[in-house]
Amino acid sequence: MPALDICFSPELLPLFDLRGRVAVVVDILRATSSIVTALAQGVTHLLPFSELDACRAQAAAGYLTAAERDGRQAEGVDLGNSPYGYLNGVVPVRGRGVAITTTNGTRALHLSAAADATLVGAFLNLGAVARHVQELGKDVVVVCAGWKGNFCLEDTLFGGALAARLQASFDTISSDATLAALDLWQAAQPDIISYLLKSAHVRRLNHLEAHKDMEFCLRQDEYDLVPVFEAGKIALGPHVGVAASRSAGLNS
Repeated sequence: MPALDICFSPELLPLFDLRGRVAVVVDILRATSSIVTALAQGVTHLLPFSELDACRAQAAAGYLTAAERDGRQAEGVDLGNSPYGYLNGVVPVRGRGVAITTTNGTRALHLSAAADATLVGAFLNLGAVARHVQELGKDVVVVCAGWKGNFCLEDTLFGGALAARLQASFDTISSDATLAALDLWQAAQPDIISYLLKSAHVRRLNHLEAHKDMEFCLRQDEYDLVPVFEAGKIALGPHVGVAASRSAGLNS
């Protein structure tokens, strides 16, 4: 039976050997939620960058540019780090490639590239990720992007939610990190939004008047797709169907 482990921060990744494993990189608020939404809305692929200047430079190659630092949209780019940037229609995204850089999420992706497969996870595609890792049948490490190297509650909750869905087919009790994430998920599940209102990152987003983003990013199973990071590019993996049952009308 394959095992599920959780890395609470990219700073802890040197303790994990990702070779032969599947990495599920998650930055719920908001990078991986935005990436999942972008692909669901017809973006062809995304190029993640760690540095802002490298991201901006891709505009000359025809890419849309999306960048965030400390929660705010960076200057001189087309989009920030909100999933609504891909939903509101202000910037047409269908059929375009996007170069993206964020404070935490894109860094975590690059640090996880040694895995056999590096997937992009969010609550928005939780079920699709769970099904795909079951099909792969390999040990999984959920890599929480955290906040500037520190533990982040919402990313850990995703790890617990994924563990809950995989309990029948994965070993979720051999890792204390997974057990802790499961306990947190069980505590939060009755009302995830209220549970996270006390978290540091949600308080930062609310200060930036991004509460709407938080509520959207916590929706489960909005999209049936699995982004895969490979050879420097994020594109759709095997699950390419888009379930938009609750997203209809968000463009208005």
